Amino acid sequence: MIKALQTCLYLFVMLGSLQCNSQVDTANDFNGDRVAQARHLVGEQLAQDLVAKGFKPGAPIFLRAFKSEQQLEVWIQDSLEFRHFRTYPICRVPGLLGPKRKEGDLQVPEGLYWIEVFNPKSSYHLSMGINYPNESDRILSDPKKPGGEIYIHGNCVSVGCLPITDEKIRELYLLASDARDAGQQQIPVHIFPCRMTPENRENLLARNQPELLPFWDNLGEAYDFFEMRKILPTYTIEAGTGRYLLDQ
Repeated sequence: MIKALQTCLYLFVMLGSLQCNSQVDTANDFNGDRVAQARHLVGEQLAQDLVAKGFKPGAPIFLRAFKSEQQLEVWIQDSLEFRHFRTYPICRVPGLLGPKRKEGDLQVPEGLYWIEVFNPKSSYHLSMGINYPNESDRILSDPKKPGGEIYIHGNCVSVGCLPITDEKIRELYLLASDARDAGQQQIPVHIFPCRMTPENRENLLARNQPELLPFWDNLGEAYDFFEMRKILPTYTIEAGTGRYLLDQ
């Protein structure tokens, strides 16, 4: 009887071990390839959603972030114009309204950027780095330590970046990497203190930060350009002032 119980216990432990091993094997099917895992988890539904809205897979994309509203918009190019596709909640926006101007200020940048780094092995699941400091930031920020390494990433935590959930970063990473692989050399990321509506601009005026008003007015020009035309502005950076000079 005791021997029979021992045999049953041994079989039970072995079956449990096989089940655990099976779960581990399933989890490791992608050998740490988080992009492949994202494709497996959300790729099919994402492709269906794109087709349902009339978008072509791999079409150029444009991202707009609004710090006050904690929203990250995804726009996709359809012919010449861009159409809205998704709005993702930003988990947290550290710091205050206003641009990033030095290392360690915990500010999220404001300005016109693009994605320059794809990191499929990020500590924050998946991440995409923007080109902060750009030429404007180098003029207006601390000349020695302006800071850097600003990312859109998963894991829903931040110390100066734009975090979204792991589920959402999977979608966004696929959209961006597919656009890159299809030939989009620069994926624009415009970051604003808020939606630059007339009412919100009045609220910015009331914040008693007069030193930032010319900068915000300048960003408002880029916001207005896209709102009216649904095409991206081209621009240069004015030497000495750091202003974005839009080509009209």
